[in-house]
Amino acid sequence: MGKTDGVRTNRRSIGYWLRELLALPGAAFDYAVGKWASLSASHEMIAEAVPLELPAATIAKLTHAWSKSTAAPDSGVAASWTEREQELIERIRVETAAGNRNNVTRTEAYRDVYYRTPELHWALLAHMVSRNGGWNMTDLQGEWLPWLLGKEQREAVFRFLEQANALIFQDAYPQLLLYEWSRREGRSLFHLLSAFGVSAFMAPVWRQFWRDGESAPLTVALIVNEQNYIEQRVVQHPYFRDKVLHTFFFGLQSLLQLNGVVFPYGNGQRRGEETVVLRLSGLILERFEHLHERIEFGKRLYAMMFGIPRVYDGVKCFAAAVKHTGSRADYAPHLFARVRQKPPQRVYTERLLGGRLKLGAEPIYSPELSAAWGDQPPPVPEPGDWFTSAAEVIPYFQKLPLPSSFEMTNEYGMMLNKIELAVIAVQRGK
Repeated sequence: MGKTDGVRTNRRSIGYWLRELLALPGAAFDYAVGKWASLSASHEMIAEAVPLELPAATIAKLTHAWSKSTAAPDSGVAASWTEREQELIERIRVETAAGNRNNVTRTEAYRDVYYRTPELHWALLAHMVSRNGGWNMTDLQGEWLPWLLGKEQREAVFRFLEQANALIFQDAYPQLLLYEWSRREGRSLFHLLSAFGVSAFMAPVWRQFWRDGESAPLTVALIVNEQNYIEQRVVQHPYFRDKVLHTFFFGLQSLLQLNGVVFPYGNGQRRGEETVVLRLSGLILERFEHLHERIEFGKRLYAMMFGIPRVYDGVKCFAAAVKHTGSRADYAPHLFARVRQKPPQRVYTERLLGGRLKLGAEPIYSPELSAAWGDQPPPVPEPGDWFTSAAEVIPYFQKLPLPSSFEMTNEYGMMLNKIELAVIAVQRGK
């Protein structure tokens, strides 16, 4: 029996062992204490928050502009651009293609943009979300998921993650570079957005940002735009709906909370001689397949990252200090190892206790992206503009609420325990 077949025939077994985790007196106590500590930390940080605002006057101007917008012309159609503008368009295309080689190059490109132009909040948000995307990609070839998913399914999930990551970069990165070139030349170049197939929705937003420099409306607009951009091209694509979204993996993903996005926000604390306790902020996305939920999720991540000083300071320091490799050892070297210290086990033995390694246990294998997956040919996006009316986007610009609970240190430890117990459940089920 293959590993995937084992998962499909042992769903009840997995659920049983996950319930067993909380049935253990020590684990239940640790979870309750950790949950209380996380809620307390969230409330403490919220008390320090400076909530982001979407100015009503700005949104009114954008609403008026969107009501007059028409679909962007085909990116292959040359408009009345000057020779200098055509050279700039080609330069941006070449730079975008170079950055779109894989998740690591994309993630680093976003970071570089943010540190050059910190008013582009979306670039830092994209950098951190893309880090999580890379970790999800390498998880597929890491310690645990090969026990739960067969080779064909892991390849399909990787293609899903890679396509979404690459298409967003292909659409958004030229916009960021065009803004940088506008700054260099001291004039708006956003009439060139159509050369890159950017939605007509974004042109008024960039022009407004060029005038007033308000980062929040631009960031929300980019969140709305990029999630709509991948909706038909990836999320609703028949191949990915059949091979990824409508499979047992996505039910398992929700159960194990694999769809969480975490942001390291602190250096950790020591308990005597014990290893560092991670300090993580983040949120769990319950239903990736729902466009509205993905957009609101992105907005909450943004509100948390830029509205809560402790999270922002920690994220900024982490992004500056730690190069992205795709391995979870980037932020948790005391839990994960980029290289296996021993050959893979034929029988997996439990290594975690309360989200920490047991004494003497081997670190969890988490490879770098280059060791897990080869570079993929860049996707060719289907033509078309998702934007049809102002009415469908205006609701996203009414508010930017802070999440009530986002401290994830305890939740993340429980997630790791859940995944490990799922592996043990499959193994014992066989």
